Amino acid sequence: MKRAIPGTYILSGENTGKGYALNKMCFSFNNPANREAFKQDQVAYCRRFGLSAQQIRAIVDQDLLALQQSGGNIYYLGKYAVLLGLDVQDWGAMQTGLSKAQFTAMLYEAAA
Repeated sequence: MKRAIPGTYILSGENTGKGYALNKMCFSFNNPANREAFKQDQVAYCRRFGLSAQQIRAIVDQDLLALQQSGGNIYYLGKYAVLLGLDVQDWGAMQTGLSKAQFTAMLYEAAA
């Protein structure tokens, strides 16, 4: 039975295949030289890994949700998010449509 959880995207067999190149590129960010090469020319770096035009647009727009929807695995996308200076709470806020402060407050309320 599928459950709809607002703000989440299920990583399925179908979109995993679409996200292979994206996830492979994000994994490459483990290497500092690759992070620097990406910063120098993001589009060229994306093309090197064979990202789709939609994925490249999402990279340029820094749209993590669109990257998830195009098959990005949250573990690998986290490596990209770090390049943007984002943390888990920033990302959670994006997924829920809340500000970071609201999202953080919600986490504290849930833990109380």
